[in-house]
Amino acid sequence: MVTILDFSESQQIKSKIRHNEYYDMTEVLDKLYQDSCNNKQFNNLMNLITSDKNILLAYRNIKKNTGSNTSGTDNRTIKDIEKLSQDKYIYYVKKKFQNYIPKLVRRIEIPKPNGKLRPLGIPTIWDRIIQQCILQILEPICEAKFHERSNGFRPNRSVEHALTQCYRMMQQQQLHYVIDIDIKSFFDNVNHNKLLKQIWTFGIRDKKLLKIIKTILKTPIQMPDGTIIESDKGTPQSGILSPLLSNIVLNELDWWISSQWENFPIKNKYSCGINDKGVLIKSNQYRALRRSHLKEMYMVRYADDFKIFCKNYNDAKKIFIATKLWLKDRLKLDISLEKSKITNLRNNYSEFLGFKMKVIPKQNNYVVKSSMSDKSKERVINELKHIIVKLEKVKHKKDEYKYVHLYNSTVWGIHNYYQYATDINEDCNKISYIINNILKIRLGKRLSKYGKIENGYIKRRYGKSAQIRYIYNRVLYPIGYIKTKHPMYKNKLINKYTKEGRVLMRKELEMNTTIMHKLANDINEFESIEYMDNRISKYTSQYGKCAVLKIVLEYDDINCHHKVPKYLGGTDKYDNLIILHKDIHKLIHAKDKNTISYYVEKFDLNKNQIEKVNSLRKQAGLQPI
Repeated sequence: MVTILDFSESQQIKSKIRHNEYYDMTEVLDKLYQDSCNNKQFNNLMNLITSDKNILLAYRNIKKNTGSNTSGTDNRTIKDIEKLSQDKYIYYVKKKFQNYIPKLVRRIEIPKPNGKLRPLGIPTIWDRIIQQCILQILEPICEAKFHERSNGFRPNRSVEHALTQCYRMMQQQQLHYVIDIDIKSFFDNVNHNKLLKQIWTFGIRDKKLLKIIKTILKTPIQMPDGTIIESDKGTPQSGILSPLLSNIVLNELDWWISSQWENFPIKNKYSCGINDKGVLIKSNQYRALRRSHLKEMYMVRYADDFKIFCKNYNDAKKIFIATKLWLKDRLKLDISLEKSKITNLRNNYSEFLGFKMKVIPKQNNYVVKSSMSDKSKERVINELKHIIVKLEKVKHKKDEYKYVHLYNSTVWGIHNYYQYATDINEDCNKISYIINNILKIRLGKRLSKYGKIENGYIKRRYGKSAQIRYIYNRVLYPIGYIKTKHPMYKNKLINKYTKEGRVLMRKELEMNTTIMHKLANDINEFESIEYMDNRISKYTSQYGKCAVLKIVLEYDDINCHHKVPKYLGGTDKYDNLIILHKDIHKLIHAKDKNTISYYVEKFDLNKNQIEKVNSLRKQAGLQPI
């Protein structure tokens, strides 16, 4: 399932890279990736999986997931874990690994756009942490083995990359016949024995780990009515490990299709160039393959959605049958004949990831024409209409802000996801006509054409639009104001698990990573895991500087202050913490006049710094200095 908020993927990847650095796991993961590239076998991964750093990193990565507040069959969420001390948290995870028996998976069903229900399996929060510990170690190993045109549920991959690969096949390669194959309930029908063999071929040969993965796969499921069913096949959607495992299953298909054309062995060796994005240029080899009359084909995949592009209908028909038989024989998977088909892109649209695409003649060539799929348009209109109805009924300012923010974030998500369609401006103008009428009918005089946009980025993005409207002096983003953006190929050199790849993704953190690692390794049995983890976040977000003095702090000078003290109801949440110089921390809590004067004079605090100190003293229930 693809969400319109997919645009935030790159930001999430950058956050996870930073998390790896917090807990000094970067070198470990880099080595796993490199060893996997060199086809090394991994016989003792459990030591890495159960290391203190990896367990702490799992908490960091999982706590920000929206699903961490969803309970499993034990009715626990991340809030039950964040109260534990760091020592106790690590102890509990290690103890679970010693003889791991997962609890029942809770089955829930959510509505799909077509009106049917999508089954999701929700493991308990502790089981999700166990799976996260495993995922962190397996991912770099698997990334080294995955195909370049597998785009879903992988770091540094997105819908944009899948679309640009499709556009290239259609426009530059002139492959105008596409095979769409729909695997029947893929996530529910993965063969466990086959999957475990595939994991083995990846070089993952730690038998204790394989036993744990098998146990996870076979965890019984508690249905909505309370009945319990055994799991003899499938990987539960919503499980932390499920996306990686599904990519392992279909990786064999990626390479099989690739072996039929682009990686077909040839007698003569042809020279290959490499472009500035690290992509191998195999033009000479492909010309030789075309002379051999092989069936030219390329596959583009996003999770279990995939397309195979071909030159002509006869080739497509043969490849369709071969792929159907291969899926059944090799992966024990059936296809839906009703949903699987061959499309001539010169005559008809083909749908993929919420888009529909075809080719149209232009001069002496064919070019891509793409837009939102009809189902996507309908879903977007219904979603925005639902928010407007809620906005119409608001009675309190808090709810007013909530629904204006929800409306704007939805519009923003739609624009960022669908901007890669060539006809997105036309699509959004049609949606805008309907939505603007609904706004007028539902909100009437509360709508205004006049107002002020405070946010600079929003002003640059939407400020010139005549469609912009305001409600309660808050801007409503114009759904019809959007430009097409050309989807870009992923730079092959970008890689979460190489130093060079990370440099291309973002600048190195501007701080002393040695201090950051010391903070991560601190043990304090009196503080919660939530506090210890958020303290590192605050240190990095402040670039290692004191919030009052604005100077870079040495390790021994770092204090983490609760803005609202715990005895006044304060929490260990990120927003309630701030990094200070230890003496400024003393000044904030000081009541003795001599002590206050000493620290003010010691740092020669200016007006702005004193105001900051007084702001923190006020939150702590103390008089200003």
